[in-house]
Amino acid sequence: MHSAVETKSVSIEFDNKKILEDVSFKLAESQIASILGPSGCGKTTLLRCVAGFEHPQSGDIWVNGIRATNPQYILAVEKRDVGMMFQDYALFPHLSVAENIVFGLRDRRSLDAKSRLDELLSLFELETQAHKHPHQLSGGQQQRVAIARALAPRPRVLLLDEPFASLDVELREQLAIELRQILKKDSISTIMVSHNQLEAFAMADVIGVMDEGKLLQWDSAFNLYHKPENEKVADLIGEGVFIPGKVISETNVNTEIGVIESHIPHHFKINDEVDILIRPDDILHDDDSPMKAYVIDKAFRGANFLYTLRSAGGAKLLSLVPSHHDHEYNEAIGIRLEIDHLVVFPRRSNR
Repeated sequence: MHSAVETKSVSIEFDNKKILEDVSFKLAESQIASILGPSGCGKTTLLRCVAGFEHPQSGDIWVNGIRATNPQYILAVEKRDVGMMFQDYALFPHLSVAENIVFGLRDRRSLDAKSRLDELLSLFELETQAHKHPHQLSGGQQQRVAIARALAPRPRVLLLDEPFASLDVELREQLAIELRQILKKDSISTIMVSHNQLEAFAMADVIGVMDEGKLLQWDSAFNLYHKPENEKVADLIGEGVFIPGKVISETNVNTEIGVIESHIPHHFKINDEVDILIRPDDILHDDDSPMKAYVIDKAFRGANFLYTLRSAGGAKLLSLVPSHHDHEYNEAIGIRLEIDHLVVFPRRSNR
């Protein structure tokens, strides 16, 4: 079975600046992917290359098993069976909601087109807005219209550029859940560009992390968080801090917060100096623990506080603590380590 989308060593540059560099990935049929990364890392350019709006200088792209791009050839946008929703929605201001949605259908006057319109208006709860024009809608409603228009022709591949960027958090989460259900129901392979990790985790089966034009890792959300392939991925996904350590056995690393016992990757040897990634969920608050740390900052998150702590040895740590544990700044609190999987990298100064 062929992939819905596959890229091999795709590179593109503008004005002698590399925007994409050797980007390779495979998106399986009916799979939903999200591409995460900071602004300017090349996410949208990659999406436009898959859609056919940009032409890579090198590398190959396949869409639905058809070679769409190589350095000598580019398959026309309209022949790729790809739908795309742009970040600014690009709705036609002079057309009604209904006219916008059916715009991409070949025969807009057919019974099939009417049936598809009714289906999408119902799915996105736009029945009462069908006669209105974009300027008469809220931002959330405009967003729904833009997604419905991209879905109208039943594309085999859907590309979404920051589809929830302008929505408030509550509406964003609701629409993400609804959209995932719709895409799965219709078996539409999807790539969504986002800078919001929680949104990507909720929507996607697989996530690509990009930085400075490079695809650093293409993996599940679980693996990106617990098994990052390099320190850049660890920095970009979730929250955490690095503390220095020294390997003292096959299962132990000595650090300034004590000896951490866990599985250590085989390529590290005894006496190797390393950096260890410590996540907030690795540091548990325990009033009875003899190990103490001082509160230097805290952020209220409803059910939890995210505490920034300083250990007795001076290490900076993060800990996610139930919010009924409301401690003062500079207060010493008990902590203990619970690290099931050790994420270890060579010490930065040794590279």
